Amino acid sequence: MTKTKKTEFRPNDFVVYPAHGVGKIMSIEEQEIAGLKLELFVISFEKDKMTLRVPTNKATEVGMRSLSSPDIVTKALETLKGKAKVKRAMWSRRAQEYEQKINSGDLLSIAEVVRDLHRNDDQREQSYSERQLYEAALERLTREVAAVSGTDEARAAKTVDEVLVGRAA
Repeated sequence: MTKTKKTEFRPNDFVVYPAHGVGKIMSIEEQEIAGLKLELFVISFEKDKMTLRVPTNKATEVGMRSLSSPDIVTKALETLKGKAKVKRAMWSRRAQEYEQKINSGDLLSIAEVVRDLHRNDDQREQSYSERQLYEAALERLTREVAAVSGTDEARAAKTVDEVLVGRAA
């Protein structure tokens, strides 16, 4: 097993794991698994009450990344102001695309999903699956905005909500 370059992640750093969103590296530990010594990042996802162990040499391969920069967050919030792009494809196909965008871990893609699935009070009701995807994307976006800006999730949610409501005006 070859050692890849040392990653830039350290304990107490916030990172984004594509399938789970924002987590915090608690420690880097060594474990023996199936006779191999592995160095692992121990990542805690406080909100989900979950701990994930990711081999340090596979972190970038699985898409783990540092938090977005403040200008990427600004771009994501700008994306929310845009007009929703709803494709005419069947819902199952669109739902699949939305799911892929959410799990990509890319903040701009997640913002596109939030923008496309957001409904104002005067618009038609969302289906259950639409609502689930919207809430998942909104939660990922809000958590990363909160972590990058150093505020709590409630304040970040308020910021995101103001942008979404503001575009309708």
